[in-house]
Amino acid sequence: MATSTSPQNVLYTANVHTTGGRNGHSRSDDGRLDIALSSPGTAGAGTNPEQLFAAGWSACFEGAMQLAARRLKINLPDTVAVDAQVDLCLEDGNYFLQARLNVSVPGVDRESAQAVVDAAHQTCPYSKLSRNNIHVEITLA
Repeated sequence: MATSTSPQNVLYTANVHTTGGRNGHSRSDDGRLDIALSSPGTAGAGTNPEQLFAAGWSACFEGAMQLAARRLKINLPDTVAVDAQVDLCLEDGNYFLQARLNVSVPGVDRESAQAVVDAAHQTCPYSKLSRNNIHVEITLA
């Protein structure tokens, strides 16, 4: 397995082995992820890449919000939540993704909450990955 370490400070590398594609199985090298996969809309018992991407992005985005809030000296409540929706789309025979993040920051004034969300979207690695690659909408509830 090839590894790339071109960035100077790699903080973590996830290693996951997948067999069977969308109707297969994925397992991380440390065993912490061991999951069946099923295509969306099928009767399979597993999850799918879109759900995994949505879970990863929403968790990462909330972490980026916490960092942004500290920098902006804004106290976030423990009840912050990010609901991610990732659509698998098909147009003219080509598959693509689009996504929506719906962010809830109860108890924080709208202007401050929006500043945190905007800063998080600039720093979150998943947001950077998607920027100019897929259609993304981020809404503050």
